[in-house]
Amino acid sequence: MRHTPTGGAGSAGTTSSDSKPMSIGTVLNTLREEFPEVTISKIRFLEAEGLVEPKRTPSGYRKFTAADVERLASVLRMQRDHYLPLKVIRDHLEALERGERMPLPAPAAPSRDLVEGVSDLDDERPTAARIGRAELLTAADVDEAALADWESYGLIVAHEDGGYDIEAVAVAKLVAELGRFGLEARHLRAVKAAAEREAGLVEQVVAPLRRHRNPQTRAYAEATARELATLSVRLHAALVQSALRVRLP
Repeated sequence: MRHTPTGGAGSAGTTSSDSKPMSIGTVLNTLREEFPEVTISKIRFLEAEGLVEPKRTPSGYRKFTAADVERLASVLRMQRDHYLPLKVIRDHLEALERGERMPLPAPAAPSRDLVEGVSDLDDERPTAARIGRAELLTAADVDEAALADWESYGLIVAHEDGGYDIEAVAVAKLVAELGRFGLEARHLRAVKAAAEREAGLVEQVVAPLRRHRNPQTRAYAEATARELATLSVRLHAALVQSALRVRLP
């Protein structure tokens, strides 16, 4: 079993003096003293991601120790206060377990990327949050006709001032790559529609948190949006793979 990490993420007395193993419901009530928006699904998600490893009873029920609860609290603090992705948090905790001192970065603004790995699609994309049309054409290495075609099908959308979100570069490059296999913009409308529906589901969950008065709760909303978006993308990929196995056994 993992040991409770110390340092880096702070501590606010989230563990109980009772050393008896706790059910997931008891853990939820304990964590909610500091993290009022945490849910059982969130705890299960962190377990699935390898951030905590509770023991299981012979009948399959989770049993958490005080160390497990403090570890969960550390993860939640690092997400809330430092906007760190789970991979960085996992590396940090593992370093602490090895006895290494690994200071956390100072609290900063959250990343624009809500899906882990989006930044890795293009290491040379512009760093500004918004770009102009000419800059988009250059960064994506596409011509005006191609861009106009993609816009006509809603794959890329300009703001009222004519500028584009930086994600448009990655979208343009991926659409161009798919075009090499004969997939045109009209073929990708279903993909765009599915993405809009998935984004809508994420928004339904986090919208109440974003309207909360507590700034920490609003920050938690961003971390939740990233997790939901990443899970949605993973589910989409798994469903595509499953469908392909049926069609291409």
